[in-house]
Order: sequence, then C-alpha cells, then structure tokens
Amino acid sequence: MNKVYPDARSALEGIVADGMTIMSGGFGLCGIPTTLILALRDLGPKNLTVISNNAGVDGAGLGLLLETKQIRKMVSSYVGENKLFETLYLSGELELEFNPQGTLAERIRAGGAGIPAFFTKTGVGTVIAEGKEVREFDGALFVMERALTAEVSLVHAWKGDTEGNLVFRKTARNFNPMMATAGTITVAEVEHLVEPGEIDPDAIHTPGIFVHRIVHAPGIEKLIEKRTTRPRLAA
Repeated sequence: MNKVYPDARSALEGIVADGMTIMSGGFGLCGIPTTLILALRDLGPKNLTVISNNAGVDGAGLGLLLETKQIRKMVSSYVGENKLFETLYLSGELELEFNPQGTLAERIRAGGAGIPAFFTKTGVGTVIAEGKEVREFDGALFVMERALTAEVSLVHAWKGDTEGNLVFRKTARNFNPMMATAGTITVAEVEHLVEPGEIDPDAIHTPGIFVHRIVHAPGIEKLIEKRTTRPRLAA
C-alpha cells in the first residue's frame, strides 16, 4: 500500500468535505501542518469544526481558514494571538469551545485510546463544569470530560518513513502524536522522508499503523509568532 502522495492537495482530495471535524496539530506556529492547511484552504470545504490548541495567527496557520470563513467552530485552548478570531467570535460568526490546555490534550489522547470519557479536577466549580457531570472520588470533586476524535487529523512530523512511522522534533512534539491516533484518517506532512528501516524503532513516536497518507514537505518556512531580541553586550 503506497501511502505517499505527490502533494498536499492530492493527499486531501476525496477525504475532506463540508461539515466535517478536523484535528490540526501544533502549538502556536510550532509543528503546524503548513502545507496541509494551505491545501485545505484551496480545496474549500466549509462549516468545519477544527480541533487545535490555537487558531494560528492573522495570516498564517489556521488563521488562513478563518480568513476564508471555512471554520464554523473551534475547539481550542488558547486563541489570544489572532485578531480575526476575536472579531469573528464576537460577531457570532464563529463558535468556540474553550478547554483548559491539559484537558484538551487528554481529551484527544483519550479519543485515540478508545476511552470515551474521563474525570478531572480541572474546571470544577467554574464555567468549565457547567452542564457536565461532577462526581466525588475520595472526598474530592471531579468533572467528566468527553473524549475527542476527528474524521481527519492533519499532523506535521520532522522525519518519517514511507510506511508512516513518524518522529516529531522537540517542541513540535506537542499535540501531533496524540492527534495522529485520534483521527479516522491521519495525513502527515513530513520534512525528511526516508525508507523503511532507516529510523531507529526506539525513536519512533507514532507507529505507521495510525498514518494513512503522507506528503513529503521539505524546506517549509517556519514562522515565529513573536520575535524578541535584546541588545548585544558590549565587547
């Protein structure tokens, strides 16, 4: 079975459609599936529910799909870097389901592991718990959170082989590994694509059984959300 597609557009054709739920890996602009997001924009599916830690920034990442108004709802943890997101949300054009960051990560991990729900202390006594089951365990209150899954997961890997075994580099190993397990179909863009056997099995973060389609994406421009510098010290 050949999992490698010639480009991001062909990798998404036939599996994305209006109204579906999509997971998109990354944290800020680190480890985001850049080429797949661009292809998703160009293919044009509408009314999407997107599960992602944040919504990119204005003009980059998932912010591109906000510009085209392809996203109906975001399930996120942090959205503070995107002015367009704020405008769309306050005008009622975009739905938002806020999650504490750890809860969001665990909801995705649980979805990939086949666990339908779990209990956590995070959010008890706040608006997070409104409308959810709260139960006492060992004298403490916990709120029930439902797992998250998606019809399609888009992830970015530093290295991968043609069978779909993936390695994520440093901070880009954020939401990508768990999202790869929680999608019915997982599409991975890979910076360095190698042949099977070239990756040390102990170094693999996501086994190829979870990955259905692969795009080789070398030389991706890696943007910085906020560039901060300080004056050089005098010699």
